[in-house]
Order: sequence, then C-alpha cells, then structure tokens
Amino acid sequence: MAETKKKEKKPGFFSRVAKYFRDTKGEFKKIIWPTQKQVVNNTLIVLAVVCIAGVFLFALDMGFGAVLKLVLKA
Repeated sequence: MAETKKKEKKPGFFSRVAKYFRDTKGEFKKIIWPTQKQVVNNTLIVLAVVCIAGVFLFALDMGFGAVLKLVLKA
C-alpha cells in the first residue's frame, strides 16, 4: 500500500524574497555592536600582534639568509 502525500504548494518567488528580507531584518536586530572602546582595544591588539609577527618573520628571514650564505660559500 503506497501512501499518497498531498503536494504542498511552494510559496511564490516574491513571497520567498519578502520572507528572506524579513528574516534578515530580524537577524540584524539581534546584532550586538561593540563599543568604541572595544573597537580601539581590539585594533591595538591586532596591530601589536602583527608587529610582533613581522619582527619574528624578519628575524627568521635574516637568520635563514645568513645560514644559506654560509652553506653556499663552502
């Protein structure tokens, strides 16, 4: 015995687009934006980490370059 399912009518294109924008608006209302102090603090942390990583990579590059010069001279 085969069960027959009623075909549910799929909503139209414009009603789906309207629902998408309603849902998007609802999600935007849930966003908690950071304060200016948090943004400045996080920006300073990112800049500090980038500077430290840059210095570290520069030191590695110089070290490997020096080692390579020694190896190639021999």
